[in-house]
Amino acid sequence: MLLAMLAQGGTVSAASLIAVDADQQSAFGITLTAPLPAAETLTRRYPAEVAVPNRQMRVVAAPQSGVLESLLVAEGERVEVGQVLAELRSPELVDAQSQYLESLTRLELIETELARDRTLFREGVIAERRLLESQSKQRELTTMVEQRLQLLELAGFGSEDIMTLARTRRLTSRLPVRAPIGGVVLEQMVSTGQSVATAAPLYRVAELNPLWLEIHVPVERIVGVQEGGRVLLPREDTAGTIVTIGRMVHGQDQGVLVRAEITEGAERLRPGQFVEVQLSAEAQGESWRVPLEAVVRHAGNTYVFVNRDGGFEALPVRVLAEEEGSAVVAGELTATDRLVVTGVVAVKAAWLGGAE
Repeated sequence: MLLAMLAQGGTVSAASLIAVDADQQSAFGITLTAPLPAAETLTRRYPAEVAVPNRQMRVVAAPQSGVLESLLVAEGERVEVGQVLAELRSPELVDAQSQYLESLTRLELIETELARDRTLFREGVIAERRLLESQSKQRELTTMVEQRLQLLELAGFGSEDIMTLARTRRLTSRLPVRAPIGGVVLEQMVSTGQSVATAAPLYRVAELNPLWLEIHVPVERIVGVQEGGRVLLPREDTAGTIVTIGRMVHGQDQGVLVRAEITEGAERLRPGQFVEVQLSAEAQGESWRVPLEAVVRHAGNTYVFVNRDGGFEALPVRVLAEEEGSAVVAGELTATDRLVVTGVVAVKAAWLGGAE
């Protein structure tokens, strides 16, 4: 039958009707489908690494040097803001408390002396110079108290701890280390009984929603990718939004860093995980999405076979993007057209036979 089709189309040109009747369409399993309007195109799949946004990551460090007496949480646990993560035994903490209490006592004493000197100055008993000296000492000691108070706060003392220390004058060497944010413990970097220096990292804590996807897109394929565009994760059945597009081309792979943010479905992803993604780009002009099997290439051009009365027409199209199982094309198509999607080989044979 295919030979008969070729024979009857001996004078058919590439732009003419390809005569295929209903019986021939049935015999060759020719099926039709409609083109769909395409507002966007999808790239091929790219690898992407799941990362935690910088604003959601904290490294919990030792506020003072000392020995880790206990670690109360481990990797993978969820923690709340202010929760005690570890307890540190620190001789330096005792010294910081002692200096604070000493400066506080000296300030109380000079404030008493200042009040007395003001009274004596009003009564004309002492000269103004002595009053000014007392005021200067009071300001100096106030600054010292503030300085040592801040050192205690940096050491991890809260306002209640400092008030209790000022009231009871009882020193302690045990220092609780608290979580600065709520989230999940991603990493534990120390062990119980270990000696640590000031600012030594203990834990890495992060809030895991939303998450970032970091994608390296080849520089020649970055055209059309815009901030606010969609990023699809086919295997995870979720999507994100492009938030930044890098300006630098990375030398190792000639890729541009595209960063997307994932909110829905973030619980199914883990930092450091590699996933496959597709980027969406705004389609240029009027575009149509058709099955990939419907696109025919010949002599450097691309066509689709459109159903017409009594057969098919080879309609030239321009391929804008090739997706998984489909292509986005531009051409003189309408939503009512029907394209050949199976049996394309038979129609192409009839077309080329007619052209000859």
